[in-house]
Amino acid sequence: MGRRMFSDKVVETDKFLDMPVSTQNLYFHLCMHADDDGFLGNPKTITRSIGGQQDDLTHLIEKGYVIVFEDGTVAITDWFVHNYIPKDRYHKTVYQENKKKLELSETKQYRLVTRSPIVQDTESKQDVYNMDTDCIQDANKVYTEDKLSKDKLSKDNNTDKLSSSENVDSEPKQKSQKIPYEKIVDYLNRKTNSHYRPTSKATRRLIKARYNEGFTDIDFKTVIDKKCAEWLQDGNMVQYLRPETLFGTKFEAYLNQPDTGPIPRRNFGNKPVRRATNWDKVQQQQSQTVPQLTQEERNAIFREYGR
Repeated sequence: MGRRMFSDKVVETDKFLDMPVSTQNLYFHLCMHADDDGFLGNPKTITRSIGGQQDDLTHLIEKGYVIVFEDGTVAITDWFVHNYIPKDRYHKTVYQENKKKLELSETKQYRLVTRSPIVQDTESKQDVYNMDTDCIQDANKVYTEDKLSKDKLSKDNNTDKLSSSENVDSEPKQKSQKIPYEKIVDYLNRKTNSHYRPTSKATRRLIKARYNEGFTDIDFKTVIDKKCAEWLQDGNMVQYLRPETLFGTKFEAYLNQPDTGPIPRRNFGNKPVRRATNWDKVQQQQSQTVPQLTQEERNAIFREYGR
């Protein structure tokens, strides 16, 4: 296995960075262990070896970053976006039968072969099975074409502000502006007497990820209320009333847990509580039990025993 590269067109997008850190970590390890065609046959072993979970691999499949086959083999979708392997160092994958089921799009991404391919231009369409990879050192033509297309796109964006492509890009931006970061963080601070900042990039990323999954500010309030009722008076768990715990990947589980209400303080084995003595009441009781002597009785006692 040779040197592997990663393109910022893939790993620095909001779609990629919105995934959990453990899922991003698994993606990098899968790319590092893949063969020269972007295939590998032991994704579950790699997941376990780095301490990942099955959900991380499932997340990559659902997001389209890897393609899974019936025999458990996976292929990295953006493999040729990341890597240009010199022909003298290129080794064909052993998973040739699975490779026949894939084709390359015009953006150099793997996709499953369909009966009516999306790419109709036979000159631009590539056969993955008989394809030779270009060396990155000899890819001047690709670099020039990419650079020219970027320059043209930048020029078009400056001259036509109402283009359809720009309208599509502005939609998620408008959506992100509607997320009430300050409202959610302020509510958490008031409930826990904390001072978390709504401008924190890590906190905003967690809140945005949950919003992208369809949750609302009411759901955030519900999770905060439930976990505060459960953890706020628990000396061991109160430390977890923080954004990275509440708004992380267990958010939905917290949201759907039964609402048990506040948990009462422990009273050290249900021992009775000792109350302070009311001395006024004690003195009053003693005065009622001591017999009151008349003056004649006192004089008789003094005559008998002396003054």
